[in-house]
Parts: sequence; structure tokens; C-alpha cells
Amino acid sequence: MTHTPVPFDPEIEPALARIVPPDAPPFTPETIPAMRQAMAAMFPAAAEVVGDAPVDVVERTIPGPEGAPDLEVTILSPRAADGPAPCLYNIHGGGMMVGHRNMDVPRLLDLVLELGVVAVNVEYRLAPEHPHPAPVEDCYAGLVWTVEHAAELGVDPDRVVVMGGSAGGGLSAAVALMARDRGGPALAGQLLLCPMIDDTNTTVASHQYRGLGTWTRESNEAGWRSLLGDAVGTDAVSPYAAPARATDLSGLPPAFIEVGSAEPFRDEDTQYALRIWATGGQAELHVWSGAFHGFDMYVPEWHVSRTALETRNSWLRRVLGPVGA
Repeated sequence: MTHTPVPFDPEIEPALARIVPPDAPPFTPETIPAMRQAMAAMFPAAAEVVGDAPVDVVERTIPGPEGAPDLEVTILSPRAADGPAPCLYNIHGGGMMVGHRNMDVPRLLDLVLELGVVAVNVEYRLAPEHPHPAPVEDCYAGLVWTVEHAAELGVDPDRVVVMGGSAGGGLSAAVALMARDRGGPALAGQLLLCPMIDDTNTTVASHQYRGLGTWTRESNEAGWRSLLGDAVGTDAVSPYAAPARATDLSGLPPAFIEVGSAEPFRDEDTQYALRIWATGGQAELHVWSGAFHGFDMYVPEWHVSRTALETRNSWLRRVLGPVGA
């Protein structure tokens, strides 16, 4: 069967040639180490990004899950905070295989300055060296630590949103499920940016972007294979690995879900919102026309990217309420 892809917006299509050159290596066990090194070199440390902005940067090492290594977190706090602030607990992307928390510092810095929130940015173990459940257990342990240390961090524990893009969006959705099922922190919301949540690769969108875009079907298959090994696509997959596998989406915190119309995650993300609504839950869904995966980070000046950022901030203001409240 032929799956004709939804076209990229012509205004941003030229950017793809720069973002994904023809000689870009595929994700394989052999190429992942070099990709990690290259990505690490692309993103400076948080303190360098923050510069003279009125934001304090603290690098911390905190306990990981029981029996597992400690975790590194970066904490960004507004200097002019007036009382406990809302908190964004961020999980970076990278297809479960690559990525580093520093890649999200620009996004978080903007939110700290714009909304007066505290951002806690967690580092987690990566697959394939650390398959499921290591990544999600790391992320959940970091969330529990954040809420337990809310007073020390200047955070209001009742106004914590878990957030992330791509793999980080999938891990954020999984952490929200864990918090519900384990009687953990009561989250104010989950901000899921083009989340990676379905290991089956059976949707129309997952077939439309074979070899196309910033995140292809092939890359997605490699990411899930790294995380799940031979279990990928089988009934043995946990919803804490692939949240689309969850049979019950009731009782979750309000969700903001956004995705491009021209990317592999479009259908699984749209279906996730529909399934939350089916339980009577709250979800706000945005499918940005002609947008490829990660559009807001790759082409931030595109008019759709600017609108998407304004829309996210609107939702965060509504969910978190005013600073100092």
C-alpha cells in the first residue's frame, strides 16, 4: 500500500536540507556513540546559555531509583521569585538513544523568564545500554525528588507540570501514568510535545515518513528497538515504555499535546488525546499544519513556530495560575 505523506510547508522545506543532509548516518548501535558526542558538542552548558539573564543555575546530583546510579539535574530559578513558584519538570528528547538535558535549556530559559517558573531538567540513562525500564524509572525518581524537595527549590508542589519533546514527551506521559498508578506526585499537567508513545509503528503517519523529515520511520524503529529489544511490537510492552499501550487513560492530569501534521507521530498523538477525552479527561490538542518533527526547535522563526509557542504558554498560564498565587 502506498502512503502519500502530508507535505511539509514550503516555507520550511528548504531547512530540511540543512537539518538532515543527504549523508546523515542512520541510527545504529555503531553510530549512536558518535551521534551522542556530536550532539553534546552542539549544546553548551546551562550557565553559558543563561549568561546575564536574571536566572540562577544550579547543577545537582540527586538519588536515582533504588539500586541505580545517581541522577544529574539542572535547576533554573528566577531571581525575582515572590514566594513558591510553579515548576516545570523537563525530560529531554533523542529517541531514547541520544540527547542531553542541555539541548532543552534555551526552551526552558524562555519559560522561566516568561512565566516565572522554576525548571528542573533531568538527565536519564539511555538505551540500548540501559533499556526499559531504566529511562522512565530515572525520570520518575527525579520527579519524586523534585516534589519532596519543593520547599528547598522554591517550588509549589501543587503546581508541577511534567514536560518534554519527542522521547521526552513519551517519558513525560509515562511518568504521569506512573504517578497516577503509584499514588505519587499529583501533577498539575503534562506538556507533551510531539511525544513518542507508540512502539508498534502501525499508524498511517508512521508509514508516511519513511526516509523523510527530521525523524523518519527508520529512526523511530531504531529508537524503539533500542529501548525494548525483541519485545518491540509485542503484547509484552509496558505502558510505562509506550504510553499508547495503556488501557486506562482516566484520572490523568490535564494534557497539552502538540504535533506536526507532517511527521510520524501525528496519528498516535492525536489518538492519545481522543482516548483521554473518551474517559472524560482534559486534553488540549494542536496539530500544526505542514510542520515536521521538532519544528519549533529547528525553525523557531517560522510563523507557525511562534504561534505554537504562544499557544503553549497560554495553556501553561491557565494550568499553573499566576506566579506567587
